[in-house]
Amino acid sequence: MNPKKNWKKPAIIIAVFLGCYYLPIGAARFDNAITESLHLVKWYARAHVLLCLVPAFFIAGAISVFVSQASVIKYFGAKANKVLAYAVASVSGTILAVCSCTVLPLFAGIYKMGAGLGPATAFLYSGPAINVLAIILTARVLGFEIGIARAAGAIVFSVVIGLLMHLIYRKEELEKANSQMTMPEPQLNRPLWKNALYFASMVGILVFANWARSGDIRAVFLCCPGGLTAYKIEGTLLSQTEDTVTFLDTSGETHEIPAELLQALEDVKKNNLYELIFSIRWILVLVLLAGFGVMILSWFTNSELRQWFGASWDFATQILPLLLAGVLIAGLLLGRPGPGHEGLFPAKWINAAVGGNSIWANLFAAIAGAFMYFATLTEVPILQGLMGAGMGKGPALALLLAGPALSLPNILVIRSVMGTQKTIVFVSLVVIMATISGIFFGTFWG
Repeated sequence: MNPKKNWKKPAIIIAVFLGCYYLPIGAARFDNAITESLHLVKWYARAHVLLCLVPAFFIAGAISVFVSQASVIKYFGAKANKVLAYAVASVSGTILAVCSCTVLPLFAGIYKMGAGLGPATAFLYSGPAINVLAIILTARVLGFEIGIARAAGAIVFSVVIGLLMHLIYRKEELEKANSQMTMPEPQLNRPLWKNALYFASMVGILVFANWARSGDIRAVFLCCPGGLTAYKIEGTLLSQTEDTVTFLDTSGETHEIPAELLQALEDVKKNNLYELIFSIRWILVLVLLAGFGVMILSWFTNSELRQWFGASWDFATQILPLLLAGVLIAGLLLGRPGPGHEGLFPAKWINAAVGGNSIWANLFAAIAGAFMYFATLTEVPILQGLMGAGMGKGPALALLLAGPALSLPNILVIRSVMGTQKTIVFVSLVVIMATISGIFFGTFWG
């Protein structure tokens, strides 16, 4: 018997026992962190699972069933045309405009179908990082230079990270390429335009079902007196006194904030087309659902539909538990955005670390961005408050390049798809490149 294996189980039992024995129940920070983790996972389940992840699971299942493995290998495999593969993967975010959690089932789908590690990880990074709306908002709120730097950095990052992942695991990729040489040419069960319409309808449902309403007022406020960490609320201003400011956010939740924490208050400029789409979004979703229903009943066999549902369910059972567990852990450690919502790590630790434009500030911003969870577009007003309170442009860019593409929940799921070692390498590359980019940007444009 291996001595290490003999000691492993008793060591785990002892560690769990000691953890339970010394559980700090009753300590204000611990009890608050538990509450915050439950609040965060409740919000995540309401805001992301039904409208974001469920459509993404069906899209991922459709990729694995209706897109032939030979097709994926032809365009994204280890022997595919590198220029085409990386070009498509690196700009996918401009088309998909998905958040970091929604891209995971899509990444898992193409990776398991045989896509090369390089193009797959380029897609994994670019999907949430190159969000056109986020980049436009960054340029408008934080400045043209940092907006351009974010856009250029995200595209370059996706290609460089993909190429580095390919080079680091080139022997494994070569073996995969050799095994793919014998794959037959893809055979289509239906015309390409039918498959294109089918996928376009699902993507349209995903996009329009999550089309958010813009508020009338955008407020940026600090986490605590004297703090650097800042958050935003967009919605309607209900009341404002010398002591408190009360908002109704776009999700219908009321926030009462101490007036001393209010950093900025500005009107939201309305976009007529954007508001029109929001007002008719459910009509658009219903039209797409109707068309989608006609397609699956007319173009697909019962056997194909059973395979599709089975594949979608497999992705859901693999990814969703890890995501929810990751959100719970993130809430426990970091809490939720807003005053009084701290986790086990005090906000003052983050405040002390991101001020200025030092190497440490850039590194900390990149690491914090890689593990914190940002809902789509919320990183911009949060950084607006941080920069207004002393954060340098370099750390701000580092966080922008690391944050939207990664989070603790995402890292847990990525590990289940491509293993621990590759996940550590991928996250490390993102953090290192974000740090270097922040230092460079802060030095020349800070």
